[in-house]
Amino acid sequence: MKPTKNELFKRQITLQEIGKVGQQKLQDASVLVVGCGGLGSPIAVYLAASGIGKIHLVDFDTVAVSNLHRQVFYSLEDVDKPKAEVLSTFIKKRAVFTEVSYTNQPITKENVFELIENADIVVDGTDSLPTKYLLNDACVIENKPLVYGSLYKFDGYVATFNVQQEDESYSANLRDAFPEIATDIPNCEEAGTLNAIVGMIATQQVNEVLKLITGVGKPLTNQLLIYNSLQNTQLKMKLKPTTLKEKIAKIFKAQTYIDYACSEQNPDWQISSAALKEKIGNSNIKIIAVLNDLKLPFDVQQTIQISQFDADKIAIDKSKTYIMVCKRGFNSYKATVKLKNKYPDLEVFSLTGGISSYK
Repeated sequence: MKPTKNELFKRQITLQEIGKVGQQKLQDASVLVVGCGGLGSPIAVYLAASGIGKIHLVDFDTVAVSNLHRQVFYSLEDVDKPKAEVLSTFIKKRAVFTEVSYTNQPITKENVFELIENADIVVDGTDSLPTKYLLNDACVIENKPLVYGSLYKFDGYVATFNVQQEDESYSANLRDAFPEIATDIPNCEEAGTLNAIVGMIATQQVNEVLKLITGVGKPLTNQLLIYNSLQNTQLKMKLKPTTLKEKIAKIFKAQTYIDYACSEQNPDWQISSAALKEKIGNSNIKIIAVLNDLKLPFDVQQTIQISQFDADKIAIDKSKTYIMVCKRGFNSYKATVKLKNKYPDLEVFSLTGGISSYK
């Protein structure tokens, strides 16, 4: 069955503020969704269902069982499959007037301009602070609006950045709210999250995109919406556009925007499951878990939550070999890098693929 546009979008077209003209604006729009996880996956599905003409998905990760409680457009059958590919297939089955494509690799400083080039609007569905700043800075440089969303436990944050105003200036961007990349804020894997707040923030971001495209309503420009799901309270923090394009262009040249969750990891700092098994029980190794409540098939000598992992405060015995472990090998690699930067000669390794890949 292939419905007509009038049949599929009847309820939207019925809205006097949208009508056929507004629906055609959605059909003509191109949106880039970066991240296909808790935020990005419902964002992409709702945008496609609303009639966005072109959607490009970017995500390097695969579906994990622990994703499913909040990433509701994936199923158990999708575990270990690429998120962007699975989500693209799902959208194609229900949004016949949306052209959907995907990139199954990280967005980086090297490819960000190519990826945002053809998008009318960029949507941030990531949980990586370096990536959020990368998207922000690239969008400022290229004059692209960015719909921002982020989560911390029971709180959610939404804003629409870098929108051209009537006087041809641009609205506030992420660096007007938070000038520097924080290094001590945990992501969802480290801090945990409730699925309801994830869905709420995702649909708020969808709402911002639809308002920008159709011209209906007032977008969240020059303000940051902060929502707390436990108290059902929200506030809007006013933002002033002071961090100008020229300054951000200089920052972009100097910044690496590296996120160890999606960057290439040094193989010399890795240890395989097989190699670790041979060392289990050896008194010369010390295994440190960098996430709490990991289900481990072996004993660890210490647990240090990655958000509290400070190489300066760890008592080091240079006669020992240190093994960092986490769920999927991202946070353990972060910890490994921190120790190697502090103690270059220390024997320290990250378990490749984490406990999820330990066999």
